[in-house]
Amino acid sequence: MTAEPHRLTLGGDTALVLIDLQTGILDRPTAKPAPEILGKGIALAEAFRAHRLPVVLVKVAWSPDGGDLPTANVDRPGPAAAPPAAFSEIPAELAALGDVVVTKRHWGAFTGTELDLQLRRRGIHRIVLAGISSSVGVESTARTAWELSYDLVFAEDATADTDADSHAHTFGKIFPRIGKVSTTDEIIAALDS
Repeated sequence: MTAEPHRLTLGGDTALVLIDLQTGILDRPTAKPAPEILGKGIALAEAFRAHRLPVVLVKVAWSPDGGDLPTANVDRPGPAAAPPAAFSEIPAELAALGDVVVTKRHWGAFTGTELDLQLRRRGIHRIVLAGISSSVGVESTARTAWELSYDLVFAEDATADTDADSHAHTFGKIFPRIGKVSTTDEIIAALDS
């Protein structure tokens, strides 16, 4: 006998955290169309704002001189120089007054940022997580959030990767072990119930 899936419930201790929905990332090719991911992110953000719940927009950026770029010795390094400032701009249709904006300089949104402080001071215990890319920024953030004892809900249809297999692995193998996998519509319905 298999267990019935738990009904998704979201309360006042829930925040939306959107990863890297910014101009320079949205311009890159993804397995799911970036405009679709942005649209789902906007729908989630509007629903959270309507319920007076925090919306956190996480973007990646580095100083103009590139001095804070990751310097690890790896086979596939990141950028050799800091991208232009426009790379990190959050689309106007996504951002709203009152949103928390966190700038990260690593894959995960907790490393070297005030994200944990911003969430805890608002009484947040559950995070709805989405963005780009599933197996890098979103997964890195999720793993740390889980280690910090946050409850996690993942909006699968509001998350994309540059590679469909990486997305499938993250959502099929990793996220079900550390949280609940859901959809934008299910999350909005849980907020409204």
